[in-house]
Amino acid sequence: MSGDQIGNLIYLSVLGAALLTWLLVRGRLNLNKMAQHMAVWVLIFFGTVAAIGLWDDVRSTVLPRQSVFGEEGRIELPREQDGHYYITLDVNGAPTRFVVDTGASSMVLTRQDAQRAGLHPEDLVFLSTAMTANGSVQTAPVTLESVALGPIVDNRMPAYVNGGEMDTSLLGMTYLDRFARVEISNGRMVLQR
Repeated sequence: MSGDQIGNLIYLSVLGAALLTWLLVRGRLNLNKMAQHMAVWVLIFFGTVAAIGLWDDVRSTVLPRQSVFGEEGRIELPREQDGHYYITLDVNGAPTRFVVDTGASSMVLTRQDAQRAGLHPEDLVFLSTAMTANGSVQTAPVTLESVALGPIVDNRMPAYVNGGEMDTSLLGMTYLDRFARVEISNGRMVLQR
């Protein structure tokens, strides 16, 4: 259990104790009514805890996801809560989540994503340098055997593996240039071949 979770548990316990004390002081003359109120508060408490615990599952079920219309060569991506567009591609057969970055010139993999795709970061040569918002980082050029999204497959894709720390792989213009149309409207990004 992390420190934040322990803090939340203590806070909720104190809040529950305060509510229980208030109910006992307020309803000491009418125990039946007090038991009813207490049951309602317990249900509210457990309902709130359940809603918070299940929020990520509910949100991922309710919010729109990426859609692939293979016969039309079209991909639709919804804008996420953080304002970015994300896409999951199979890189050398491994599902890899990318943030779509029109400001990046290339496809850039994190070390972890490169390893999942069958590349061994310890065998890579980090010769090139990339300029990022956080300064320059060393990168290693690689060639990805396949990058697929459903029936849309690109072979022998040039990419880089980031030598620095990076949370999510970047999908830059070397991949986006393979589409005839890239459009953003109404909170959706449409990629059309």
